[in-house]
Amino acid sequence: MATREPTPQEQSRLDAIRQQWQQKRKITERFDKIKHKIAVYSGKGGVGKTTVSVNLATTLAAQGNRVGILDADIDCPNVVNAMKVELIPGYKDGEFTPAIQWGVKILSMGFFQENQDEAIIFRGPMIHNTLNQFMEGTDWGELDYLIVDMSPGTSDAALTIMQTLPLDGFVIVTGPQELAALDAKRSVNMVKKLNMAVIGVMENFSGEMFGTGAGEALAKDIDAPFLGKTELRPDYKDTSKPSVLISPAVKGEYEALVGKINDSLENLATVE
Repeated sequence: MATREPTPQEQSRLDAIRQQWQQKRKITERFDKIKHKIAVYSGKGGVGKTTVSVNLATTLAAQGNRVGILDADIDCPNVVNAMKVELIPGYKDGEFTPAIQWGVKILSMGFFQENQDEAIIFRGPMIHNTLNQFMEGTDWGELDYLIVDMSPGTSDAALTIMQTLPLDGFVIVTGPQELAALDAKRSVNMVKKLNMAVIGVMENFSGEMFGTGAGEALAKDIDAPFLGKTELRPDYKDTSKPSVLISPAVKGEYEALVGKINDSLENLATVE
């Protein structure tokens, strides 16, 4: 019996599936060289995800680890400014080589803006394609940690990262306010719906100004480790470099955070 040739529409779908599979395999092969892949995430902007990502990565690098940051916030990238990166990534034969600052490898859409105040106006498919290009076409080499600075919310960018990257889990960032914790819980629910792990919850901007306690309450509510608090300090006014390189108090908070994250990663590996 003769085999029926696929219609043009069927062939197009088959080609798309084949391309997606090859892309996913290439991404997996690249990220197999990275020991720990950690996303820093929340349900809303303004809770300090980039501040946490930058200081966490810089702390890990200062401890002698090989570290990278992927800025996955395509339309509002801030890692380049926060790290005060002076060099730009290399690009040859369709492959990016991350820039390096403070011992951290960095790739961000911010490198490709002519002006930092330029609006990046992308629809969902363009965000998806850009993230896939970053993930598939970046030579990170061997790393101990890759920190992924997620975009806020539960839509296209977050979904692309969750469905594509083989992540170890998510550090959920919340402010101490009730509404910040509510939005953070929404991000937790997305993570759980996609059968991914929560490394733990941390509370940023904690202290007299905004209060304290929402992070610990959220961690208890979702049965996840509470990773600790980082206080709202005047030390953050100096933006010449990551605050852990300026303030002993901030450095101490992030060293404690790193310890709690590593403990949680070990526990997650044991459960698996």
